[in-house]
Amino acid sequence: MARIQPASAHYDLMRILILGGGTVGSSVAEMLCGQQHEVTLVEKDPDLVAALDDRLEANVLRGSASQASAIFQAMPIDLVLALTGVDEVNILAASMAKAMGARRVAARVYTDVFFDQSSFDYQDHFRIDRLLSVERFTAMELVRHIREPGAMLIDNFARGELEMEDLFITKDSPVTDKPLMEMRLPSEVRIAAINRGGNVSIATAQDRIVPGDRITLLGKREDVEKVKKLFHTQSFKPQTVVIGGCGETGFHLALILQNRGYKVIVLENDRDRCDAVMNALRKSTVICHDARKRIHLEEDHVGEADVFIACTPEDEDNILACVEAASIGTKNIMAVVNRPDYANIIDRLGITCSVSSRNVVAKQVQAMMNTGAVISRNSQIFGRGIDVIELEVLEGAPITGDMLRNVPLPAKSIIGAVIRSGSAQVPTADFQFRAGDIAIVLAQSDTVSELLKAFQSG
Repeated sequence: MARIQPASAHYDLMRILILGGGTVGSSVAEMLCGQQHEVTLVEKDPDLVAALDDRLEANVLRGSASQASAIFQAMPIDLVLALTGVDEVNILAASMAKAMGARRVAARVYTDVFFDQSSFDYQDHFRIDRLLSVERFTAMELVRHIREPGAMLIDNFARGELEMEDLFITKDSPVTDKPLMEMRLPSEVRIAAINRGGNVSIATAQDRIVPGDRITLLGKREDVEKVKKLFHTQSFKPQTVVIGGCGETGFHLALILQNRGYKVIVLENDRDRCDAVMNALRKSTVICHDARKRIHLEEDHVGEADVFIACTPEDEDNILACVEAASIGTKNIMAVVNRPDYANIIDRLGITCSVSSRNVVAKQVQAMMNTGAVISRNSQIFGRGIDVIELEVLEGAPITGDMLRNVPLPAKSIIGAVIRSGSAQVPTADFQFRAGDIAIVLAQSDTVSELLKAFQSG
């Protein structure tokens, strides 16, 4: 398991304030210092402040993230990352930083209620650009590593309201050899990209789909599910996934997989926790067993599962559970392992894939290292020269001057979604942007500079 390495830079050097010097905050600070950014880190524990001051090439200060003075002394700031262990402190700190003039702010949160927009939209109300959930991001990273023949890429966009999913096109599909413009798909769904023989390109109205292609659909999950039926894609036997540990990471992983048709078995040795998750995981089988014990793994037929994933809070427990699963015949074994010094033993123990929560958070932070209208930019989802970009429409931007159909944009770009007043939608040709809207755009990397001109202030 490699240490966090700087990604290819498409950003300028920035002034960054990190609030909280725990495991996540210190690892992110180390990464950003290594990229030569100007980093200030605020931590209230005096012993930790002394240790971090010796270890990091950053301005390490003692202070409380919930006090405005800790933020004020670091201003002006391009990016504020509130990464303490207390949700409410992070939300308050990020909101204060935004009010003080920080360009972008992000807050780490643990509790699900802060993501639930049905009763109150915390992110919009407190003007926070991004809520960071280590557990949710780790679960999604694990999903990406599961080999699913029919949908090798799955991701969430627009604050979880929209999803992107890959489909494999078979020879009996009724939509092959037709221009996309003739397919008459619902306006709520986009064909975003086409993967043909390993070459991925942004889909255009003139493109035709042929057997063997993988197409990427973007839209709300229920709409994507309806559109999938039009393609008569090849059906596959659902995989059986056994999850060892049902903490927050295991819970979110089970929730994602059960909603995508996997057969999910969750092993959790805490009876109270089992009772707590039963209602939400009704499509899964929750068993009060210890994933570290071979007798329990044998009793639950884990050796016959397609995938075993250990995601308890402790690295050592996860490694032990994986060793036991391998010993009874499980072929595809994954684990959450955060300590970098365990990297050398992972392969030798038969663990096919390990995911580090620290690295997952680092990727999310890396995506926010941008200036101007760009909120985040991810070049890793598709690879091969395609970026997924989150853009804020600035005051006076050319894209606000007319309906979308009349705005000149690069041919190899597609606006997949827009967030307005906290709600996501797929824009139609008659849609007109306003300042403050957030757009989710897929674009060829070499067209991004031209694309940005439409979103920047005139």
